[in-house]
Amino acid sequence: MNQAFRSFGAIAAASASAALLAACAAPDVRSEAAAPRFRVDAAWPAPLPNGWILGQVSGIATDPDDHVWMLQRPASLTEDERGATLSPPHSNCCAPAPPVLEFDAAGKLLRSWGGPGTGYNWPQNEHGIHVDASGFVWITGNGADDGQILKFTRDGKFVMQIGKVGAQTGNADVTRLGQAAGVEVDAATHEVYVADGYYNKRVIVFDSETGAYKRHWGAYGRAPSDAEKPNTRRSAPPTPAQLTQFGNPVHCVRVARDGLVYVCDRLNNRVQVFQKDGRFVKEFSVEPRTAGNGSVWDIVLSRDPAQRWLFMADGRNNQVLTLLRDSGAVQGTLGRPGRYAGEFHWVHDLAIDSQGNLYAGEVDTGKRAQKFMRAP
Repeated sequence: MNQAFRSFGAIAAASASAALLAACAAPDVRSEAAAPRFRVDAAWPAPLPNGWILGQVSGIATDPDDHVWMLQRPASLTEDERGATLSPPHSNCCAPAPPVLEFDAAGKLLRSWGGPGTGYNWPQNEHGIHVDASGFVWITGNGADDGQILKFTRDGKFVMQIGKVGAQTGNADVTRLGQAAGVEVDAATHEVYVADGYYNKRVIVFDSETGAYKRHWGAYGRAPSDAEKPNTRRSAPPTPAQLTQFGNPVHCVRVARDGLVYVCDRLNNRVQVFQKDGRFVKEFSVEPRTAGNGSVWDIVLSRDPAQRWLFMADGRNNQVLTLLRDSGAVQGTLGRPGRYAGEFHWVHDLAIDSQGNLYAGEVDTGKRAQKFMRAP
C-alpha cells in the first residue's frame, strides 16, 4: 500500500485539476439509443402489515434469490407519521417498521428484524445494507459515535462486529471505522470493502470471515489525510485543491467482476476506480458543477457479462444516470425532482436484480423505495 501511495501521490494534484477542467469543458452528450430503459412499478412494494410505515430508506440491496432488502430509519419518522404509537394515540396509523425488511420480487414482505441486541452495537443512525453471496447481511451506520459494521444471518442472528462505537479518531486508526457509509463483500477473496465514510476519507478492507484488517487507501491510492475537517456540504463546486483528497462522505464502494473497485466520492462529484490493492486506475466526474451535498451518491453495475453500464444515484439533482463503465459518459437519465412515482427526493441508494431491474431508496423527507422495471 505504501508503494501505491508513493506511485500515485505525485500525480494526484495534476490529475485532479485536469479532471475537473475536462469535465467542465466536455459536452454533456446523453444518447439514450443504446442505454437500458426503465419504467416505474408504482404498485411496488405491497403495503406493509401491522400499520407499519417506512422512515428514510437509507440502504437497499438484492440477494442471490432476487429478494430486495431495505434498511430504514425508524427514528426519522415525525410525530404525526407515528401517531398510533403515541400515548394516548393521536391517530389510527402508523407505527415504525423494523429497521431491516426483506421483500420478494413482487414486493411482498417476507421477514423483518433489527435494532439493539446482545453482543453488538446497533448503529445510532442506520446507513447501508449489503447481502453477500452466502446470504449474510451487512449493516453500516453513520451516527456521531458509529465506528462499526455488523454482520448478521438473513434471520437477524448476530455473527460479527468489526470496529467499535465511541469518539471518532481518524484515518490512521484501523481498529474502527469512521461513520461508514457503504459496504460490499468480494466473495472471491473473502474480503469486505467499506466506504469509510462520513468522518474518515478512505476505503478500508477487512477479512469477511474473521474481521481482520487487510489494507486501506485514500484518493488516488494515497494515504488519506485528517487535515480537513469533515464537511458534507459545500456552497460551490469542488476546487482542484479539494480534489486531491476524498471528500466527505466516501459514500459507496463496488467491486466489478473484472476486479476493478468503484468508489463514490460524493462531495467531489466523481467516481474513482482502483485495483483491489488500492492502485489508482482512473476517475471521472459526473455533474461536476453540483454544489450542496454532491452528485455521486451510489452506484450499481449492470448484470450483463461485461458489466457495460454503471447506474448512478445523484441525490442532489434527484436523478439516476446511466453511465458507460469504461468512460463514465452519461448515456441515459431516469427520474427528476418530485413526489410522484418515478420522481425522486434525495435518491440515496440503489440495487439491481438479476433481471436488470433497479431499486432506489430515498432519504430526507422522501422516505420510500421504488422499483424500476427494465424495459425490453
